[in-house]
Amino acid sequence: MTRSFETVPPVDPNRASTGIAGLDDILGGGLTRDRLYLVEGTPGTGKTTLSLQFLLEGAAKGEAGLYITLSETAEELRAVAEAHGWSLDGLSLFELAGDLGLDPESEQTVLHPSEVELGETTREVMQRVEDLRPARVVFDSLSEMRLLAQSPLRYRRQILALKGFFSSRRCTVLMLDDRTADPTDLQLHSIAHGVISLEQVPRNYGAERRRLRVVKMRGIKFRGGFHDFVLDTGGLTVFPRLVAAEHHGSFTSAPASSGNADLDTLLGGGLVPGTNILLSGPSGVGKSTTAAHCVMAALERGERATYYLFDEGLGTFLSRSAALGMDLRPHVESGRLTLRQIDPAELSPGEFACRVRAAVEEGGCSFIVIDSLNAYMQSMPGENYLLLQMHELLSYLGQRGVKTMLVLGHHGLVGDVRADVDLSYLSDSILFFRFFEAAGQVRTAISVVKTRSNAHERTIRELKLSAGGLQVGEALTDFEGVLTGLPSYKGGVSMLKDRLPRVDGA
Repeated sequence: MTRSFETVPPVDPNRASTGIAGLDDILGGGLTRDRLYLVEGTPGTGKTTLSLQFLLEGAAKGEAGLYITLSETAEELRAVAEAHGWSLDGLSLFELAGDLGLDPESEQTVLHPSEVELGETTREVMQRVEDLRPARVVFDSLSEMRLLAQSPLRYRRQILALKGFFSSRRCTVLMLDDRTADPTDLQLHSIAHGVISLEQVPRNYGAERRRLRVVKMRGIKFRGGFHDFVLDTGGLTVFPRLVAAEHHGSFTSAPASSGNADLDTLLGGGLVPGTNILLSGPSGVGKSTTAAHCVMAALERGERATYYLFDEGLGTFLSRSAALGMDLRPHVESGRLTLRQIDPAELSPGEFACRVRAAVEEGGCSFIVIDSLNAYMQSMPGENYLLLQMHELLSYLGQRGVKTMLVLGHHGLVGDVRADVDLSYLSDSILFFRFFEAAGQVRTAISVVKTRSNAHERTIRELKLSAGGLQVGEALTDFEGVLTGLPSYKGGVSMLKDRLPRVDGA
């Protein structure tokens, strides 16, 4: 199954496409033809599904395919294919399991049974290949061959013999192995032209994570490391690891308005393409509303935007925005704004990065909002190097000229408030929100504490959210203690007045 956010590499006649666009992208175009490859992974990781996609891709291009099975019946394979909506009518299935082990006449005592069975198995495989002359072959699985061989020497000799035979018949072969042997035994790795390893990682909550790694691949440059993938109806979908250095683009860096002149002044001119802004503060202080306000301004300029919601429901977000004078529904209906409600428990970082890429490269989005980073980070406690992946994603967006807003909530409302993660070093600008008390009311302060793109205003201003929209007041010159964690207002600068009935925003 090919999803829209996968990159399809150029066609190379010397390469055999795997039928999985993301895997072809990792391999730089597919597998070198007429070679033998090892696909390894524990049961349930997706080896059979991957190999069926490989054969069906060849059948779609007029290449004969042969599936040799020692561990599953042909009926079981057809059932797997039907579950994905595929038909195996264009493929040849050779079932070696059969009823040979149940036939009393097959028993003898002169030779050890494994010696006879291994020789017969190899001869039957070779004969079937001679008869069909397939271009693509799947051998499932090597664990049965290992049991028949009984000794490592015989096993290696048989695999080498099959490798030479398949190569002489110009077959591109996938040999599947379920890792039931000693994990330190790397004989197959040395024999195979390439090795693809599949893994399934259980989690304490949510869907299991699946990932693959190209362990070796002779003669071609491939993208190393782990790559997330999902196994769903329709087959494997692989999400190549994002490498920001591969995605440079040209764009103008002229600042764009946030939709509020006072906020533009505070930011030193507005929102600069190719930069990201971290909206940091406690819950309910107005971070999401400020982000929505900036998105609204971009949409009114004719830009396209994508808003990823990790915390809030779509209906709640749209209703709250409309109550604050920002009706986003017309923009959603026109297609200029894409709202995505994300369930992080079901989503891997690799898939999320690919979705963002699709929004930019295929959807033409120039404005991205991730709301919030707290849910994104906390829902993946078992993921390693999540900050490094976020760094790569933000670098990619910066190189594509995208204006990015990241919402990060703090624990607590006043006093010593803290965040789950420190992303300040990844941010080009930081918009800092705080509650403070004045004249018996809880109010909101906003300030810019960092920007790499221009000279920002270093004052602290009041922020007010009402049915009239977003208001930014004058500099609170007598406002003290914002950086100590307990802001207080002691001066005479007038506060923003309630022009319309107050509506609280997140």
